[in-house]
Amino acid sequence: MPLAKDIKNDIKAGKKIWLPWWAVLCLIIGALPVVWLFDHFGKLNLFLPTFNCIAVLGFAIAVKRKLRRHTWFWGMMTILAALHVPLILFVPWTTKWVPATAIAAIDSADLIVMLTILSVVGKFMEGSKTAEMSAPRF
Repeated sequence: MPLAKDIKNDIKAGKKIWLPWWAVLCLIIGALPVVWLFDHFGKLNLFLPTFNCIAVLGFAIAVKRKLRRHTWFWGMMTILAALHVPLILFVPWTTKWVPATAIAAIDSADLIVMLTILSVVGKFMEGSKTAEMSAPRF
């Protein structure tokens, strides 16, 4: 099962990624105007799901950074981001407190699904490249 091995390797690579304190501080400072913007339009309850989706998409890009030169990778990331838009807009998000472990579990599941999709598409794209290279040209 090479797919399961790819996913395990991606999870191991993800565990090694750490943001320095100044990067976390920049993210917090950068998020403050966005929080104000969501609050201004009366949609403060959408900030956390939006921020989490952006963070998970960014983390998936960081884990799969070796694929950043492939067009199909950016196409898949665009599709995955587009699939998150209805999730954010149409799920009734609460304004009440939600435990961090629940949010982390949802984000982790989302990340694993994205990494799996990227691995499957990557295997498919590698297979088509190999078939093109081995096919006789006339």
